[in-house]
Amino acid sequence: MSTAPGSSPASSALAALGIAPGLAVQELGWDPDVDEDLRSAVLDILGEDFVYEAIEAVDMVLLWWRDEDGDLGDGLVDALTDLTDRGHIWLLTPRIGRVGHVDPADLSEAALTAGLALANTAAVSRTWEAHKLVRPKGGRR
Repeated sequence: MSTAPGSSPASSALAALGIAPGLAVQELGWDPDVDEDLRSAVLDILGEDFVYEAIEAVDMVLLWWRDEDGDLGDGLVDALTDLTDRGHIWLLTPRIGRVGHVDPADLSEAALTAGLALANTAAVSRTWEAHKLVRPKGGRR
């Protein structure tokens, strides 16, 4: 596998996720089963480490989640804690057929419970997919 810039399998995933230098990105739910190639590629683009204890609000949250991690609605509410009003969450879940896959109906229900809307979904690796969750635009007055 080549290591030239842009040749990584994660490069299209990074474009889909909107990862760019200067973003403050918080990572939650890391476990040894995450896609380390994707993580490394994100960190390379950011040029700095993830935010773990936010002093200021973050632009994006990468939330790794498996079905057995508990109540997804609670996890999403917790992920909103340090997020800017215009920020969004990328919920990373195992793909269909993988251990820990999250049922789409559970994802929809949890998003609704957390006051979020599903904007889109992207395949980001062979084993993980990402679901972009945002605050509904009509929610603020």
